[in-house]
Amino acid sequence: MKPKPTKKAPAPAPAPAPEDTVEEDEVAEEGDEAEEDDDVLHGFSSGSDSSDEDDDVDTAPIDIGKLPTIAKDDATIKRKLEKAKKQKTEERGVLYLGRIPHGFYEDQMRGYMSQFGNITRLRLSRNKKTGRSKHYAFIEFDHFPTAKLVAETLHNYLMFGHLLQCYIIPAEKVHPELWVGANRKFRKLPLERIARLKHNRERTEEEKQQSNERLLKRQEEKKRKLAELGIDYDMDAAGFVRLV
Repeated sequence: MKPKPTKKAPAPAPAPAPEDTVEEDEVAEEGDEAEEDDDVLHGFSSGSDSSDEDDDVDTAPIDIGKLPTIAKDDATIKRKLEKAKKQKTEERGVLYLGRIPHGFYEDQMRGYMSQFGNITRLRLSRNKKTGRSKHYAFIEFDHFPTAKLVAETLHNYLMFGHLLQCYIIPAEKVHPELWVGANRKFRKLPLERIARLKHNRERTEEEKQQSNERLLKRQEEKKRKLAELGIDYDMDAAGFVRLV
């Protein structure tokens, strides 16, 4: 008798290639490194260029003498700056500088940025009501290659807990009204005094009449609501009367 054929055992599944495991490990390591980078950067970035919370903080100007003079201390930047200044051009360069720390105002900004080259115009954006810095500014250098080098140098530069954001603005994107108010000494408006004078000024007869009509309208509305509630209240005795 012929022996019965036996069923072959299924072939074991092929083991995963070692390359796949390595790739997964590399991805995991890259993810961990990214999380570590986020942890390192957390707390140093301002998060946005304008902060309502910071508007309530009155910060003294920064002592720029304590800041490093990159254009002189860094040999690489110094060499690049000298090379850039040799390029002949009459084109100016406009920079956007964002995430500026409080205390780095017009005078401090001009004094610090002048280490790179001649600044023709500078405007720090401020809150129209409070006068506080809105954390971004526009700076124009008289030499485009110099401005380009400044953007490369100061982008993501850490200054007093803020990672600066610095970009070149193309000439065709510079708005005509961008420099309105540039190169002016900031003077805080006495808002309380202005409001007080406006409130206490003498009203014209027409303004008095309009104000009285508004008061009478509100008074009639209150009387109507009281009547709906069943309250009989004589408001005319102490209320407003129509001007003759």
